[in-house]
Amino acid sequence: MDILVIEDDPAIGKAVQQGLNEANHSCTWVREGPLGLDYAATQKYEAIVLDLLLPGEHGLQVLAKLRERGIKTPVIVVTALGAVGDKVEGLGKGADDYLVKPFEMAELLARIDAVCRRATLKPAARLQVGDLRLDLATRKVTCAGVDVELTPTEFSILEMLMRHDGQVVTRKMLCENLWGSDWEGITNVIEVHMNRLRSKLHKGVKQPLIHTIRGRGYALRAS
Repeated sequence: MDILVIEDDPAIGKAVQQGLNEANHSCTWVREGPLGLDYAATQKYEAIVLDLLLPGEHGLQVLAKLRERGIKTPVIVVTALGAVGDKVEGLGKGADDYLVKPFEMAELLARIDAVCRRATLKPAARLQVGDLRLDLATRKVTCAGVDVELTPTEFSILEMLMRHDGQVVTRKMLCENLWGSDWEGITNVIEVHMNRLRSKLHKGVKQPLIHTIRGRGYALRAS
């Protein structure tokens, strides 16, 4: 995905840009409110990460002008202003989500994924990666033409991996997708579901589809 980051703090901006790039997203990083507004209004992005205390123009003003112009790109406000009143104001101005600093990169990635899913008015009814097919309407999965019976949890994991085809999906991202963005439990539980999913998908398949990326998470690749 192409993501615009409007953040004046060089340390945070650099870390977010690096984290997005490592997750196989394309990131444009600008440090001023007016420049961020110009980028957001003239180029297409799947999501915008917006700080509030920006030079040149406050983040809420940037957000309000975007919405006034009819730009519906999902916006995640990322700021140190964490009071309830600040959150209410930000959401009221048109933010899709609100994340208080400091934050973990995995949480930001999960929230970006969530707001982009919600923003998709007509999500694809079917997903396909190589010979692997997933039908969201019938909840039917086939691999190399053979039906694969999955539990609801396995189905949700596979759907997220297929939506991030070729990208690394962390254990925490999977847990938050399954059990909510406030997930604070252990992430090892995902390995049990992943092992079962692998055993079902890899029967009769020469090359494995789900790959473990050591220290990071998992990736689905057809080759």
